[in-house]
Amino acid sequence: MEWLKETLRHYPEIAAFFVLAAGFFIGKLKVGKFTLGTVTSVLLVGILVGQWDISIPAESKSIFFLLFLFSMGYSIGPQFFQGLKKDGLSQALFSATICITSLALGYVLALLFGFTPGTGAGLLSGANTCSAIIGVAGDSISKLNITEGLKKDWTDQIAVAYAVTYIFGTAGTAWFLSVIGPILLGGNVAEKAKELEAEMGSTGEDGENITTAYDQVAFRAYKLTTELFKEGLSVKAMEDFMVNRQKPLYVQRIRRKGEVVEVMSDTKLQLNDVIAVSGQRSQIVGAEEFLGEEIMDSGLLSFPIEVATVIAVKKSILGHSLGALRRRDSVHGVGVRKLTRAGIEIPVTHRTTIEKGDALELVGVKEDLNNAVKKIGYKEKSGIETDIVYVGIGIVIGSLVGALSVKAGDIPLSISTSGGSLIAGLFFGWLRTRRPVFGNIPAPSVWLLQKLGLHMFIAIVGISSSSGFVKGLQQEGVNLFIAGVILSILPMVLALYLARYVFKFHPAIALGACAGAHDESAALLAVQDAVKSKIPALGYTVTYAVANILLTISGAVIVMLLYHS
Repeated sequence: MEWLKETLRHYPEIAAFFVLAAGFFIGKLKVGKFTLGTVTSVLLVGILVGQWDISIPAESKSIFFLLFLFSMGYSIGPQFFQGLKKDGLSQALFSATICITSLALGYVLALLFGFTPGTGAGLLSGANTCSAIIGVAGDSISKLNITEGLKKDWTDQIAVAYAVTYIFGTAGTAWFLSVIGPILLGGNVAEKAKELEAEMGSTGEDGENITTAYDQVAFRAYKLTTELFKEGLSVKAMEDFMVNRQKPLYVQRIRRKGEVVEVMSDTKLQLNDVIAVSGQRSQIVGAEEFLGEEIMDSGLLSFPIEVATVIAVKKSILGHSLGALRRRDSVHGVGVRKLTRAGIEIPVTHRTTIEKGDALELVGVKEDLNNAVKKIGYKEKSGIETDIVYVGIGIVIGSLVGALSVKAGDIPLSISTSGGSLIAGLFFGWLRTRRPVFGNIPAPSVWLLQKLGLHMFIAIVGISSSSGFVKGLQQEGVNLFIAGVILSILPMVLALYLARYVFKFHPAIALGACAGAHDESAALLAVQDAVKSKIPALGYTVTYAVANILLTISGAVIVMLLYHS
């Protein structure tokens, strides 16, 4: 054991990676539905390992934190700027109101309980489950005109307060929104979500197993036997007929008297023809009423199709519904299998609105798919290469801007290198949607940069703050837990009230908006499970993007407020 201690003291990088691995492993363990969470686990393991008096240069954690902030900004940039436009403005304003309320309440609680700037920042971070506050607040403390010893004490207190308040901030808020939230919103939210799904054209069957049990796009074969085809009807006329009956289908192949006939828009369909059609599963059901008997024709249905993920950026389709998109000739023959926004899957219905940066998984034959891509945006690269130059330049520019400061009286003001990297990530993520020829960071790379950056930063914070953790926990533990419960729940009570009576969101969407404003994906999953629908995701993405930015910035604000109080 002594050999291990000495080795870790001599090679602290080994300790950091051990904390990362052990913390991640523990954080993913489940007891029933409860998990400690990887961030909290890494922090606690770091504190334990740090008891061996391991010293890691403080500057090293900043490298990982800048990677995390830039990649986070990059991933939510399109949704953040979309939220500033007319369509997302109400959700952005809602989220901003809750974030400002949380900051104000956190400040008041810190004054009432006599917390230091470090403890107050950790309280705000844990209760709002916003780990980024830890780094921003620590950066702000390092710039204060105080002794080095006091800087270390306050920085260590951030980790203590975060660890005490985070668990309830996650599990408590998820329980409150999923159990109490529907009651405060008038009850029967699950039924109202199903009604909205029906209005939007969703079957409600697209649950967790969509990739294995349920596919949004269907290919079927029908033998034409209805009166509609007695006099002959062109392919175009038949497709228009089905569109007018809210069942847009596309004819892919025709078998006539045993032979496959080429499909053209003016090709005449005849009685007893067998046609292969494609369309959204929710709308293809019941097509036999207009076409005839559905039959099994594996030969006719055995034609090659392609799948592509397309990023929506074209102005001509932004703000329009999927239903309107399907009625355009430019996307003829193409189905939408999945739509994700800021990494969150959105219900695929004919009323779902397309926003800039949405990722649409399209299915169709190659020619149709290529035509659709040109009209929607650009095809997401299937390769694994990340534009490292783009990442490096983004962090450098953002950090340089953040390092600049101006004085308001005797107080130096700056957004800090961390704030600059976050803003650079937002801008570079938005720029990628405008100029997709450069700046590609594949989704797995974004995930790795975010997870590795944040968790390595937290690991080093845990190791470095270990010496003051136990003392801080003994002094402020009970008060911190009480303050954390108040700061986690009261803003959500206000959020539910505002969502229902002021912003008048649909109840299911309101739950998603509350989860987003709390910066918490676990709460979103909990409310989706409670209402048995993905509809809450429609309120989550914009509110989450706005909350992520405002709460991160609030880490610097609360430090300055408490310091000058």
